Amino acid sequence: MSSEPRAAFTGALLSSLFWMTTADAGPLWIALPGTRAFPESITSTSDGTLFIGRLGEGGVVRANPRTGAVALFVAPGASGSRSITGVFADDASGILWACSNDLSVLGGPSGGGDHVSALKGFDLRTGAAQRSVPLPEPNAFCNDIAVDASGAVYVTDSAGPNVLRLPAGASTFEVFASNQQFLPPNAESAGLDGIAFGGDGNLYVTTYAAGGLFRIDVDRGRAGRVTRLHGATLTLPDALRPLGQGSFLLVEGAGTLDRVDVEGDGFKAVPIRDGFRAPTSVTRVGSTAWVSEGQLSFFFDRARKGESPSLPFRIYAVPLNAKRAR
Repeated sequence: MSSEPRAAFTGALLSSLFWMTTADAGPLWIALPGTRAFPESITSTSDGTLFIGRLGEGGVVRANPRTGAVALFVAPGASGSRSITGVFADDASGILWACSNDLSVLGGPSGGGDHVSALKGFDLRTGAAQRSVPLPEPNAFCNDIAVDASGAVYVTDSAGPNVLRLPAGASTFEVFASNQQFLPPNAESAGLDGIAFGGDGNLYVTTYAAGGLFRIDVDRGRAGRVTRLHGATLTLPDALRPLGQGSFLLVEGAGTLDRVDVEGDGFKAVPIRDGFRAPTSVTRVGSTAWVSEGQLSFFFDRARKGESPSLPFRIYAVPLNAKRAR
């Protein structure tokens, strides 16, 4: 994109912003560009910069949570990408990781991009393409992302029973953990979804349609026992983000942002805020949780193809009190 169109594009986005509090406090919500954006994931860097992946139009948007400024960061189709699902900002490597999937049959980006699921890497400063690694199975679906202290990248495959691992510097994935409980209930639904490391060093994942939360024991970099944690059945659990020792932020597609506390082989999910229209992801910036609202039924449900989502698409700031932020 040349400088003039980019400037015009950014100006149009800025004019679409709306905030309901003082500039010092920052916006309570930020409008995202695109009538078919369908934001699917949100992540943040250590300085608080937000990145939002777009399912419907592809590409990644960058947002400033203090000013509300928004700009296109990764253009649709960059590095052969299609619909962007999970995104993860890895400050240590300077890479923005993004899951790309071909959803053109549902109205996602089409053209000359990849026809297989792949993990893409973009420079966190410039958005320049750096990596592209296809998932090993032909029908795999790269959903969400976590990174360990060694720089290895982990992704959930929503179509199969596998958590995949890309060691730092490697060019191919390996299966890190596989379990039949991770499979989707049927071919038309999604299995593995959210993924995050806990303060105990173990890996935690959710299953979307089945509403499960699992712990994968990690010992010296190897996967051990897989435990389904006991607790109330979650309703379409999506993104999972660490909140503290034994705690996570989690969104349920039914409309809530939760705090999840794990104790032993059980968990308790307490709603922080409800009323979202199909929230898809969350990231923490200081004492604020930012939630992306995807309205994905308008994208995936063929019966709703003639209907329009509520525009503009938005991300929301949710203050976390001292107890919730620990």
